[in-house]
Amino acid sequence: MLNFHIYDVFTDTAFTGNPLAIVEGADGLTTAQMQTIARQFNLSETIFIQTHDDPSHTAKVRIFFPTAEIPFAGHPTIGCALHLANGAPTVTLEEVAGLVPVTISDGTAEFTAPILPRALNTTPDRATMAAALGLAEHDLAPTAFGNFEGGPSFLYVELTTLEALSRCKISEPAFSETRKTAGDTGAIYAYVPTGPNTIQGRMFDPPAGIAEDPATGSATALLAGHLHATGRLPASGTTTFTLRQGVEMGRPSDLRLTIDTASNALTAVRVAGQAVPVASGQIRIP
Repeated sequence: MLNFHIYDVFTDTAFTGNPLAIVEGADGLTTAQMQTIARQFNLSETIFIQTHDDPSHTAKVRIFFPTAEIPFAGHPTIGCALHLANGAPTVTLEEVAGLVPVTISDGTAEFTAPILPRALNTTPDRATMAAALGLAEHDLAPTAFGNFEGGPSFLYVELTTLEALSRCKISEPAFSETRKTAGDTGAIYAYVPTGPNTIQGRMFDPPAGIAEDPATGSATALLAGHLHATGRLPASGTTTFTLRQGVEMGRPSDLRLTIDTASNALTAVRVAGQAVPVASGQIRIP
């Protein structure tokens, strides 16, 4: 039997935020066994803790959707770091995408993204994007769409109003068409600026088995690329955004995005949030 813990991440209130399964003692598990356990939990992500390769690091981890392994993800990083910290001010996780340093202060964990956002060239046309979200074209802001990767990849689309955001609903066959056009980027992050440096968003990723995600740290990190590309950041300096996600799902989540720029280029991206434990137990090894 393996010990596991369930945390709600990007929240300080149980039964909100994004649920995460943390499985301990995973050194002896095969990839197939980890995938089976992740499918059993059927949460947006499950993280498996293994012995570090470098003793100066805290742990080696692997992260799985219900359908596939992914190299990096935000809410597993935040939740796992807070679970392992035990009062330490820093945690370093060996993830498939690379080393992820996490700082912890007053119950909030902040990770530095292991990969800066990289723009991909192709995005859908406006009619297809609107149809994919079950919206009309006038619900889309004039801002250019974005397609960014940094481990996972996401399509970014700004909407005109919170009311339009609330009406988003993945619709076929347009959603599959966006994926073909975008080079198999299978997730859409739709958002609305709600004030100076405040944003509310929703993230949809059916190909990964996630109809909608209540809080997506990796999408928040890669949003830095879209904010930069659309002129929302200074040429040099540090800019902080607060984000809300999961509101329409009844699981409100709070995320903080901090972006460093220099000479009109991104130099660092950090995402912060809290987490609360809600359950623990044991699970059989498949």
